[in-house]
Amino acid sequence: MDIFTLFPTISTSFIVISAVLVAIGWRQIIQGKREAHKKTMIAAAIAAILFFLVYSSRTIFVGNTTWGGPDDLSTLYHVFLIFHIVLATVAAVFGITTLTLGFKAKYAKHRKWGRVTAVIWFFTAITGVAVYVLLYIFYPGGHTLPVWKVIMGG
Repeated sequence: MDIFTLFPTISTSFIVISAVLVAIGWRQIIQGKREAHKKTMIAAAIAAILFFLVYSSRTIFVGNTTWGGPDDLSTLYHVFLIFHIVLATVAAVFGITTLTLGFKAKYAKHRKWGRVTAVIWFFTAITGVAVYVLLYIFYPGGHTLPVWKVIMGG
């Protein structure tokens, strides 16, 4: 495994771990295990932050991966990718909001936001894994320049 596939594999793993932890945390709160729920959801948030740090680092220092599949699937892939990015952005904002409400003990709002946030996060994780499979397993693509090289005129 080279540097071009190592970072995406690690970051995708963190998204999957985060989604699994959200599912476990949801079950814990249904069972009335508040303290376990809180710890699990904090761990899920940490896994999501680790994803973001690895993804951002790769983008800055290594670059992103371009579509390597057939031209006739390119438009469909890019629409799917944009859907995933929008979903991930919404999930991040909702996640921060949900965590904040929980920490402020505004449990009625936290519960309402949490249900929606969890579902969005599950779809984000699923579409993220799909993007990973498409870019690194089915149709390995090329790599763009790292952001720092683009900025510095590399």
